[in-house]
Amino acid sequence: MANIVNRKAFFDYYIEEKHEAGMVLQGWEVKSIREGRAQIKEAHVIVRNGELFLLNAHVTPLKTASTHERPDPTRLRKLLMHAREINKLIGKVERSGYTLIPLDMHFSKGRVKLTVGLAKGKKQYEKRADESKKQWERDRERLMKTKNR
Repeated sequence: MANIVNRKAFFDYYIEEKHEAGMVLQGWEVKSIREGRAQIKEAHVIVRNGELFLLNAHVTPLKTASTHERPDPTRLRKLLMHAREINKLIGKVERSGYTLIPLDMHFSKGRVKLTVGLAKGKKQYEKRADESKKQWERDRERLMKTKNR
């Protein structure tokens, strides 16, 4: 089973909440996602008429894709959530300055699900501080490992 992860999201944003949404997909898209041929690094979630849509997610069609449909790798894909959850997310996005970011795409009970994060953007200096903190953790682990030998 393919699990497509957006690692860039955790670097660029503080993730406040996570929500799972279903996706309206065509058959060839499900097959491509199962093969791991999807990318959500540049994708984001937009709100239109009280509905959520995934924008800029790229699903590469397989060579054996359907012959009667013309595959569009970056088409707009509708996300499925309960209306109450959607309204809560829309309220936070419009009032509080949050944004909706796709975190990962996975299979759950045979269906493709998208984990959507309610996120606030990081400043450049915060990203550098996080990176130096991670580097220090790696160095510390390496030092402890060599010291214990």
